[in-house]
Amino acid sequence: MKKIHAAPLALALLPGVAAAGGVDRSGQPLAPLFEEGTYLEFSIGHVRPDLSGTAGGVSSGDMAGNYSQFGAAYKRDINDRWSFALIFDQPFGADVNYPGDTGYVFAGATADLEANAISGVFRYKFNQNFSMHGGIRLQTMQADVSIPVVAGYTAGGSRDTGVGFLIGAAYEIPDIALRIALTYYSKVDHDLDTNETFTVGLPFSVDSSTSIDTPQAVNLDFQTGIAKDTLLFGGVRWVDWSEFNISPLSYTSATPDATPLFAGDPLVGRPLVSFADDRFTYTLGVGRKFNENWAGSVAVSYEETLGGFQSNLSPKDGRLGLSIGAKYTEGNMSISGGVNVTRVGSAQTRTLAGDSRFGNNDSVGFGLKLAFRY
Repeated sequence: MKKIHAAPLALALLPGVAAAGGVDRSGQPLAPLFEEGTYLEFSIGHVRPDLSGTAGGVSSGDMAGNYSQFGAAYKRDINDRWSFALIFDQPFGADVNYPGDTGYVFAGATADLEANAISGVFRYKFNQNFSMHGGIRLQTMQADVSIPVVAGYTAGGSRDTGVGFLIGAAYEIPDIALRIALTYYSKVDHDLDTNETFTVGLPFSVDSSTSIDTPQAVNLDFQTGIAKDTLLFGGVRWVDWSEFNISPLSYTSATPDATPLFAGDPLVGRPLVSFADDRFTYTLGVGRKFNENWAGSVAVSYEETLGGFQSNLSPKDGRLGLSIGAKYTEGNMSISGGVNVTRVGSAQTRTLAGDSRFGNNDSVGFGLKLAFRY
């Protein structure tokens, strides 16, 4: 049974195939660190969300852009106790594109947030059961936004690099493929050089710096063999979204009644993007090895719907997703593929036209991973 632990686990967790809370994308994976021997992987995911709402009887149209995710990892043993891994992921992101011809209050609004990270992680085994791991994350971020309804407001934040860390521990019983791993990810501070433009009678342009701290998080991952060639796996991820906000200087310095153009606007003077609550994401799945070449998995993921008002640039609240995957192994090479279908929780946002309600939305994602063992 000890040889089945790596077979199905990755299938339902391919990066970027689900629409998670906040602007979470990859889930900050660490599974490659626990692979046996020397290991190399490349992965790609593509997500097609469908998010729309109505305000004042007018539909927003589908405002969530499709996006792709890329990942890569290299793991190697140094000796019988020490090993290390280099992991590339795209942990956070947003692609917003409100159609411009709907008459919706946010028609034509766009937003783009992109984060890339490389983690260098070392693992030390005290014995076959206990180990600790830790490392450094080097992360880049850039962001752009355009909100025509708010005095033609635009902001562009240039790419910035920040550094964070991760630390954790794991307990394993190899004979039954049991592993429980707990990992803490620190926040990463970014200061983006930002150019803001808006029109209040005359066009204005302001250069400033926008502080964006990607949130701290904790991942608890587990797996165990439950029968011959059958694995139960899952995890819990907590992200400190209540401490996350994007507040460009000019946007948040304005007040709702500063000018006739801003009068009554419930958004100006508040953070451009913020979240009221932290998020817990739960995953539970089963993997099965069918023969020496083929394995498969099925997993369910869940986030609670918490209520309250959500950001117009991320109008979702909770989710329920199903992932199905298959894996083919030949020699030292394996190919994994997966599909995820997610029901996105209903959400409310505030707009000039009154409260907007987003509901009956979903997301479909596909993932592919190529791996080699030496």
